[in-house]
Amino acid sequence: MKLGGRRTSSNVEDRRGRSVGGKAVAGGGIATLVIAVVVMLLGGDPSQVMGPAADTMPGPMGPAEPRPAAEDALANFASVILADTEDTWPDLLSPLGVRYQEPGMVLFTGAVDSGCGFAQSAMGPFYCPADQRVYLDVGFFGELEREFQAPGDFAAAYVIAHEVGHHVQTLLGISARVDAARRSVSEVEANALSVRQELQADCFAGIWAHHAQVERQLLEAGDVEEGLRAAAAIGDDTLQRRAQGRVVPESFTHGSAEQRVAWFKRGLDTGSLKACDTFGAE
Repeated sequence: MKLGGRRTSSNVEDRRGRSVGGKAVAGGGIATLVIAVVVMLLGGDPSQVMGPAADTMPGPMGPAEPRPAAEDALANFASVILADTEDTWPDLLSPLGVRYQEPGMVLFTGAVDSGCGFAQSAMGPFYCPADQRVYLDVGFFGELEREFQAPGDFAAAYVIAHEVGHHVQTLLGISARVDAARRSVSEVEANALSVRQELQADCFAGIWAHHAQVERQLLEAGDVEEGLRAAAAIGDDTLQRRAQGRVVPESFTHGSAEQRVAWFKRGLDTGSLKACDTFGAE
């Protein structure tokens, strides 16, 4: 991606290297990551699988620890991508009568307290609608490359743009309607609604990429392939096969690899919110 000279976001809170509740909490390693990622990787509200923050790890945040230069570079990259989404979404939502409220981003190491509860980095990046923040341990990008064979800066950008897509759903009232609907249906039907919500966030990530290219020419040769590879790598079928050796479609919550690729590409090709109606699609 062509990011030289691009501004960073003023909405990033850096908690990297800090302990939670006075204790350093490490991530669970790749085995834990693969299992947890099936549940909620790139998801919306993590409170469905996490307990309240205060009940899990009380106490003040500890002092910061030294940070590696490579990690600082990834943190800066995340801030630049967040800033670019801030340049994209206001003009797209304004015709709908919706004012874009910029989300925050919290960078952390190992574990974090969020408005949706306590989370470890093994659960992957997530968006919390309760405090309208994206939570990200930048070490995840290394796991994405090493363990899921999805390298590249655009693959990482897709992850961030997907989480911002959940923020857009919150502003549009989509997330609240889905949450209400999920409470009144069976588990299988609730999972199906979650899949549609996640695929729409993939499509919204594609919309951002479309405008980043058309308006600011940020993409380079191979970037689109990186994004598509990342979308396929974190499909429910891919992750379930990896974690448990079999695929259970009725338990999908994010969509298959084929679906995630297709909806990301639809947003990328059209740049249109109307093209991302996953709830009206067959």
